[in-house]
Amino acid sequence: GRHSMLPRHMQRLGRDWIAHWNGSQILALNSPVSNCMRWAGQYPWASFPLPVPVDFSANWRLPPFFGPWRQFQNSNWQLDNFTQSSCFHLPNPSMKSEGEEPLTKKRRLSGQHDTSTSEEETNLSSQKEALCLSVGQNEEKHSSKKGTVKRHWEYFCQHSRTMKIFENKETDQSNTENEAKFDFTVMSYNILSQNLLEGNSHLYKHCRQRLLIWTYRFPNILQEIKQLDADVLCLQEVQEDHYRTEIKSSLESLGYHCEYKMRTGRKPDGCAICFKTSKFSLISSNPVEFFRHDIPLLDRDNVGLVLLLQPRFHCKTNAAICIANTHLLYNPRRGDIKLTQLAMLLAEIASVAPQQDGTFCPVIICGDFNSVPGSPLYRFIKEGKLNYEGLAIGKVSGQEQFPRGQRILPIPIWPKKLGISQNCVYEIKQQQKEENAGEKLEAAELDNTQEIVIASEKLSSKLQHHFKLSSVYSHYFPETGIPEVTTCHSRSAVTVDYIFYSAANDDTVGQPGAEDSFHGGLKLLGRLALLTEKDLWTVNGLPNENNSSDHLPLLAEFRLIER
Repeated sequence: GRHSMLPRHMQRLGRDWIAHWNGSQILALNSPVSNCMRWAGQYPWASFPLPVPVDFSANWRLPPFFGPWRQFQNSNWQLDNFTQSSCFHLPNPSMKSEGEEPLTKKRRLSGQHDTSTSEEETNLSSQKEALCLSVGQNEEKHSSKKGTVKRHWEYFCQHSRTMKIFENKETDQSNTENEAKFDFTVMSYNILSQNLLEGNSHLYKHCRQRLLIWTYRFPNILQEIKQLDADVLCLQEVQEDHYRTEIKSSLESLGYHCEYKMRTGRKPDGCAICFKTSKFSLISSNPVEFFRHDIPLLDRDNVGLVLLLQPRFHCKTNAAICIANTHLLYNPRRGDIKLTQLAMLLAEIASVAPQQDGTFCPVIICGDFNSVPGSPLYRFIKEGKLNYEGLAIGKVSGQEQFPRGQRILPIPIWPKKLGISQNCVYEIKQQQKEENAGEKLEAAELDNTQEIVIASEKLSSKLQHHFKLSSVYSHYFPETGIPEVTTCHSRSAVTVDYIFYSAANDDTVGQPGAEDSFHGGLKLLGRLALLTEKDLWTVNGLPNENNSSDHLPLLAEFRLIER
């Protein structure tokens, strides 16, 4: 009679799969767990370790050695140890221990603390930050539950905790020196259009059918976006009807303003850029269509989107950040189309990003480029130049080890009437720039000059762009050399998604570029680590029960550096 509540409580635990720890942490299990629960270590009611497998069924009863429920409740139970040795799933990929906020949110909120925080708290936070990487790696080793793979934050700056810019109207931002520092996070995420999923079902033979239904997938995707809590979202494969009916409104309820560009063809998906209105205001939105009815080469319906954003903080100059998002053509044998689409996107960025002093504002380019690290297309983005003479059309993206497209790229790749030069700028705007600089020529001389330029470009096999871009990710794990992957399905597991950014001069992570033509730049503070193919197949690849796209979200934290 004394412990009559015990069986009923544990029956409820087994039936509903919900456990409340100290009233603050709820573990919600959406699927049964069988024969994998272990109680590790020694506890007050037991005089020996308990590596006993337990089958949580509806008829399960607590063994008699567990003792009184009150003693069980009041024991010194450490949830982080419990999760490391059990099959409970914490939905948050960055949850550290009982009662804590998600890591990214905690880092963001840390900036809201009063400046009079004690030195002890400061030292404690520094120690936590220094240990974060090793803690995250330790968690990843212990996350053996099917359907769960943990990702940790990698920091590149000793003091890289996000500084929150207060939206409080009563706060006088102009009086604080710290407001010269503007930290923000950017996510790139191909969320897998339902239309494309159903049209390419052969890629998802490894998945249970119930996991591929949109009504199952969307709550998972939305929850992932909530937990990672990025200030800017660059989303690909956003299906138009889903965007209109639920994605847009859901993101707006989280404080985002959304801009969207649908593909020009029959496949109803597109690219979206969403930003927190508390951090940015919109200066301009510039969609890019890669289809041109008058150019046979450009017969594909991919699109891009370029936004110019104004940070909401006080600074000496009118700082701006250019955010671009795209999804290039998939076809591995059409490198000519891929390079032309990329040149069109770069030309649009070059027309949006210039400042009054002639330099470019900081640029971030996100997207699914359908190209692998080290490929000619990838090197062109990072190095700012590409000599494509003699390059096989099927080798541009590096997607196929033995490409079937052996046709050599033509010189030039795209026709003159596209209006984009080999420097990836709009030729009309380039001419206007020269006129504004006082370099006007007489009509006859100008015609002759244009003929010479056209003739030389036809003979030139060199592409260039004026941006100094670095990749957030290094694409290989330094300890092992094993490749990182951003997508994993039945046919392949590779990196095709990227976040490129214009690195500031003091950014030790970014690689040096060919030209320093930026107004300040961006310093990479940290990134959400990627995984290996082996890691992902331990949870049955992508999509799976907890990750509802065939791509992983990429996430990086930047600091705006003014020059």
